[in-house]
Amino acid sequence: MKRNILILFSVLAYIPAVAQSIQQRIDKAMQLLLKDEQMKHASVSLNVVETATGKTVYAFNEQTGLAAASTQKIFTSIASFDVLGKDYRFKTAVSYDGSIQANVLNGNIYITGYGDPTLGSDRFNNGNAFIDQLVAALRAKGISSINGSIYADASKFENNPVPDGWIWQDIGNYYGAGCWAINWNENAYGVQLKSGKNIGDTVEVTAFFPPQEMMSYNNELTSAAAGSGDNAYVYTSPYSQVAMINGTIPVNERKFNIRGAVTDGPAYLLKSIAIGLDKNGIKHTGDFKTSFDALLYEKPLSYKATNLFTYYSPTLDSVTYWFLQKSINLYGEALMKTMAYEQTGLGSTQNGLKILNDFWSSKGIDPYSLNIMDGSGLSPQNRVTTNALVTALQYAKGQPWYNSFYNALPTYNGMKMKSGTIGGARGFTGYHTAKSGSTYTFAIIINNYDDSKGSITSKMFMLLDELK
Repeated sequence: MKRNILILFSVLAYIPAVAQSIQQRIDKAMQLLLKDEQMKHASVSLNVVETATGKTVYAFNEQTGLAAASTQKIFTSIASFDVLGKDYRFKTAVSYDGSIQANVLNGNIYITGYGDPTLGSDRFNNGNAFIDQLVAALRAKGISSINGSIYADASKFENNPVPDGWIWQDIGNYYGAGCWAINWNENAYGVQLKSGKNIGDTVEVTAFFPPQEMMSYNNELTSAAAGSGDNAYVYTSPYSQVAMINGTIPVNERKFNIRGAVTDGPAYLLKSIAIGLDKNGIKHTGDFKTSFDALLYEKPLSYKATNLFTYYSPTLDSVTYWFLQKSINLYGEALMKTMAYEQTGLGSTQNGLKILNDFWSSKGIDPYSLNIMDGSGLSPQNRVTTNALVTALQYAKGQPWYNSFYNALPTYNGMKMKSGTIGGARGFTGYHTAKSGSTYTFAIIINNYDDSKGSITSKMFMLLDELK
């Protein structure tokens, strides 16, 4: 009996020691990180709570606003689950006016977009599904020739596709693609490059896929040392027809691929439609125009038309999966503008930001802890706190759509969490279940670290390993 009492006493004494030791272990790891030479001029913020209770396990500068990069995407994704619903589908409506006589449509076709960022994307195995459905709908009406214009109506969103704060180096590249009410193939295209044998040699542009006939390119790329990686950037702006390609790629590359961002998403779709109609033998004698073209050169687009068909995107939970897994900035801007459209009638960044800020304020997050410029985290002007990130994740934990959100989070270092990287900023936020069974919600951000001294990521993982 005495031996059993001693064992029980030892177990009871061990429990608070373990609870205390996780704080000690994290603090020891934090002090080690702070002393690292990479951190001499850096700022770091860390917040860890018990998921089940919300009790703080460890906090360090948790109320300091820092550039959060793509960890900021959790605010947009969680809010969109609540505001739009996990089964929400984006739509693209196709209609026509005029009359159909002897297989000829004497009238116009109107494609009205509502912000679908997945239209034409191969991520859902439906890259050509919209055009295939368009062709099938025309044939079902007996239309083999169109004597009229085809309009891409993107007026449900603002005409400015790029949020304030995005930088020149980003917006010409795939990850900085603008968001319209009509998007196509994630508003991106490929560029194939061939480098020289020697450092400093010129780089040849060998192909665009798909072809970009509407654009003129000034190529200033040069060859760099082997293993130097992709340092090539496309510089252009919305609605421009001129772009520069600057930077470097490694020597001796024969088929080196980069991706640029189109400058006009609705026009990009129209080009693909023209190709699709021609391929399927449907004649067309009119023009291809966007609602922005009409606004600039004619008058705002206005029409009464008969519905031909409505195309629907995959459900929001599927969109969110790719949004978080591959950190697609376009999806974040589309989600935010769509929340704005559904609530105000106009999908604009400013309307979306107000909805997002009001949403999180209603959930107990101090508005001054979220200084955000976009829905994706790409703007270097964004500032958020790790306390706000953890509060948002804790809110998600109690919602009926939580499993869809959790499953969308990537896995890094054996932990379910969203990463974020932007010039001089690195962050991680998510959930983890320790071997002991304890569950934690956490966020860590480091800004202004010295990246010339190696990877900061491995050192952040060492700290987060204390939660295992």
